[in-house]
Amino acid sequence: MFKKILIANRGEIACRIIKTAQRMGVATVAVYSDADCDALHVTLADEAIHIGAAPARESYLVAEKILAAAQITDADAIHPGYGFLSENADFAIACAAQDVVFIGPSVAAIAAMGSKSAAKQIMEQAGVPLVPGYHGDDQDPAQLKSAAQTMGYPVLLKATAGGGGKGMRQVWSEEDFDESLAAAKRESLASFNDDSMLVEKYLIKPRHVEFQIFFDHLGHGIYLAERDCSVQRRHQKIIEEAPAPGMTDTLRRAMGETAVTAARAIDYRGAGTVEFLLHQDGSFYFMEMNTRLQVEHPVTEMITGLDLVEWQLLVACGEPLPLTQEAVQIRGHAFEARVYAEDPDNDFLPVTGTLGRLRAPDESRYVRVDTGVCQGDHISVYYDPMIAKLIVWDESRDRALQRLSNALSQYRISGAVTNLDFLYNLATCRPFEDAQLNTGFIDEHKNLLFQTRSENPARELPLAALALLLHRQRQAKQVISCLDPYSPWQDNDAWRLNGTHRHRITLRCQQQDYTVELEQQGAQYRINALGEETLLAGTLEDETLRFESAGHRQHATLAYTHGGFTLYLPEGACHFSEIFADTGEKEKAASDNGLRAPMNGTIVTLVAKTGDQVETGAPLLVMEAMKMEHTIRAPCRGIVQAFCYASGDLVDGGATLVDFIMSEE
Repeated sequence: MFKKILIANRGEIACRIIKTAQRMGVATVAVYSDADCDALHVTLADEAIHIGAAPARESYLVAEKILAAAQITDADAIHPGYGFLSENADFAIACAAQDVVFIGPSVAAIAAMGSKSAAKQIMEQAGVPLVPGYHGDDQDPAQLKSAAQTMGYPVLLKATAGGGGKGMRQVWSEEDFDESLAAAKRESLASFNDDSMLVEKYLIKPRHVEFQIFFDHLGHGIYLAERDCSVQRRHQKIIEEAPAPGMTDTLRRAMGETAVTAARAIDYRGAGTVEFLLHQDGSFYFMEMNTRLQVEHPVTEMITGLDLVEWQLLVACGEPLPLTQEAVQIRGHAFEARVYAEDPDNDFLPVTGTLGRLRAPDESRYVRVDTGVCQGDHISVYYDPMIAKLIVWDESRDRALQRLSNALSQYRISGAVTNLDFLYNLATCRPFEDAQLNTGFIDEHKNLLFQTRSENPARELPLAALALLLHRQRQAKQVISCLDPYSPWQDNDAWRLNGTHRHRITLRCQQQDYTVELEQQGAQYRINALGEETLLAGTLEDETLRFESAGHRQHATLAYTHGGFTLYLPEGACHFSEIFADTGEKEKAASDNGLRAPMNGTIVTLVAKTGDQVETGAPLLVMEAMKMEHTIRAPCRGIVQAFCYASGDLVDGGATLVDFIMSEE
């Protein structure tokens, strides 16, 4: 076994690898950039080496700096984690040249799967079923467009060197092809230094099912069940589960054996993932193979009881696989929810911020939290905005899903907008409970998942107002200092001489403002919201709101989050904030014709020109931040009077990007 390994990565995967290595008695070396000087993975490792400035291209993506750190610390091997250099064949070659073991597959295997078009050709020769598409070398845009027209829209543009949804675009019509191709090629070039594309037929409502495979140096290969990763945004997975709902033993065997065949075709070794599109009729098609550990590997660990990082280290040392295919057992069901600093209501745009409060659910045999950040850490523009992976397990899917919703409601994060409310709504919505899964799940059920969901807020508003009032009263009691505990000045129940105990609260909920009146009548509150009266009794103990209406007692969880509150109810999460006065923000926004940056980032390209007359939705410019592109579009018909920045400029969130004049007609 290795004496010391270097982890060429950061964040939660670096912490994950360090924990297994230390359990196995293997010393660890972390690498870090300027932005990660105080990061959790640096603290956990036995040693740490500084490798450069915050941008990944000046630190984590510089192979020479990684290898120099390995030489300085006498590391026997390098674990690349995922992302960065994990699927870089040149890096694997450089490791071998310096006699450092690369904990991953062979150079040939990485190279074979590194190009999606080459991978398709290899899989076709091996008899692995493929989605119809164009995987040729002719990259002329006219040729790509012709291929799309031949196979028929919709189509999917994919970077041949891509992964993680980078350089990928759905194209629904010929009119959208040129813009989508240009954006996909830009993103691919920025992420992989390669803008080659392939075109595939876009299947409607398929499921994304992948198989974890493992091979040793003796050529023995097995599959460790499957994961369903169908629920995605921006072509990136957001929640995964294992095993896949509805998977039969016959289909699992067919897909698993096909995954092993695909890996054997490139003489694979180590951990890998073969990804398929599963059609409603039971047919399946090879999509791609990732020659590394996947972000979602914990759900496989939870249902098999195996440590996949431990297996990686064993195989990299030349040891045989610990189990045969027949010995692999599946028990129970597991989910993984990716907790991100992002705004689901703004197209899942990544956000920055300092984690002023960070409290994860308590870990147990049922709940696991993989993270690389601590309270007080800053979410920067330089790296992926993942805060943590919340993993849960139980004996059945229903019970595991209940574990997931409970754990999500216990998470406490402030200082940055997160997707926690969205994840909770997803985990508690009926279509997800019924496993009606496909890759278009989020768009199909957006009315159930987002804060602007369409149902009547008549139930949430009274509860939100009651929770806020009880919270306010509790806070006031903590602030007021009085020697006489029986003094009437200690009370804050809206008592009035010869009047009723009445409160008026204005709430902003689901992007609208509502005025709610609460009249206290002994232990109960008569609440008027949306013209309807509700009679509620309630108490707030810590973060648990216990309420009763017409003899029906229930409870919910109240959490303070990003400038407001979230009330976690069994049917979904309700985020709201208290409005104290009209600040005139709406009028200011209406008169401000400048389009502002939604986040800190870099201007990639100016699509329109000064003086252009554009229609609603026309692309004006493209900016990039946190490894994602965001297109700024015209909010209405108008004229581009001037751009405030040029390509390559850095911009702050909220900065005016375009001086835009709305047309009067």
